[in-house]
Amino acid sequence: MLNADPLQARPKLLNATLVARALDSLRPQVNSSAEMWQALTNHYVVDLDAVAALLPAVEPETEWLPSRN
Repeated sequence: MLNADPLQARPKLLNATLVARALDSLRPQVNSSAEMWQALTNHYVVDLDAVAALLPAVEPETEWLPSRN
């Protein structure tokens, strides 16, 4: 990712089991899924598909249009 130091070697998490362990270890330190993605990509080289399968999808809030009178 853009903010990660390219010269620092990061552990590779290339399967769902390793990603799940990393998620469990990072959960106490983060408050949202956006922060989780940031923490994961700063500390590890991850399989993005495995992370997406384990993290819940964030659906945008529905915005209802005002009714016509």
